[in-house]
Amino acid sequence: MSLRLRDATPDDLGLVLHFVRALAEYETLLHEVQATEEDFRRLLFGNPSRAEALVAEWEGGPVGFALWYYSVSTFDGRAKLYVEDVYVTPEARGRGIGRAIFADLARRALAQGCSRMEWSVLDWNAPSIAFYRSIGALPREGWTLQRLTGEALHALAGSGDAHG
Repeated sequence: MSLRLRDATPDDLGLVLHFVRALAEYETLLHEVQATEEDFRRLLFGNPSRAEALVAEWEGGPVGFALWYYSVSTFDGRAKLYVEDVYVTPEARGRGIGRAIFADLARRALAQGCSRMEWSVLDWNAPSIAFYRSIGALPREGWTLQRLTGEALHALAGSGDAHG
């Protein structure tokens, strides 16, 4: 096994965008990708950076990535690591790369004092769900993800006086 996980660098911005687009294509959501390399530059390497990423290499070539950020749990008063994206190319799957990525993220979470890791998965993605169960992850029953975007986000931001 010749797997190397390394932190993404500014030289990897095109690769990060490539993997994001590949993941979106797999999820039939490519039409939603608007991000550019410059967006990822600001996100990963801006001051402050808002997220972190790693690149998975197999035998010297890139085969996957992960992108994550830290949020908080007010219930336990600790940080949590939120995994935004993990992607391994189809030809590299089945080699333990996904498990290695998640193990690396778990070590990072613990090193940062996090109480947990969380991520979302599409309900139809049976292979990923089976993998997540195999590493001990459980669904968060009774919760649904909510999203405010576009016109609704702008409308709410412009409504009312928040200080009044």
